[in-house]
Amino acid sequence: MVMTRQFNEATVLDKVLDVFWSQGWLATSMADLAEATDVQRGSLYHAYASKEHLFELAFDRYAERVLAESRQALDAPTARLALERFFEVSIISMTADVPPRGCFTTKTAVESGAIGESALHRVRELVEQLETMIADALSRDVLRESLRLSPDKAARAIMVFTRGLAVMERIHADPGRLRELAALQMTLLLGLEESTRT
Repeated sequence: MVMTRQFNEATVLDKVLDVFWSQGWLATSMADLAEATDVQRGSLYHAYASKEHLFELAFDRYAERVLAESRQALDAPTARLALERFFEVSIISMTADVPPRGCFTTKTAVESGAIGESALHRVRELVEQLETMIADALSRDVLRESLRLSPDKAARAIMVFTRGLAVMERIHADPGRLRELAALQMTLLLGLEESTRT
């Protein structure tokens, strides 16, 4: 007989994500997750078998949200607006909480030696999906003609920049500084005239 779970899985996974995002993989224990979710540790083990599986499910929820928010941001009539909105989504994600938790993808990647191949594959997959999404958005004629680079190269440069932006957030904890850096990146990708055009 299969036991019915006595908790809301979506709520549990959201709380699991909060813990991993705040503490990181290595510093998080099943006891931490049990306390945060208000589900007994034995019940978590019974339902999910391991910390690894819980992390993977939580990361999948995070990835879905990131991709949806990024897709919406990139659906813009100009390259400048698409990039401005995309960078703003990234900055808000890193700095919205008190204290700011930073970029979950980058924080997870830093622990790549500990998280295991399955979890690391999810991080790679999310970064690759974002890069493809950006390249596709910038490939539209009206956006592509504003770029100094091909859409593929611009997308790669944007992904590298956002990883660096995540590090700068950890160093400075200043959203204003991050927005200044994003504006500079837009100038490099679009040129001064295009990056400031409304």
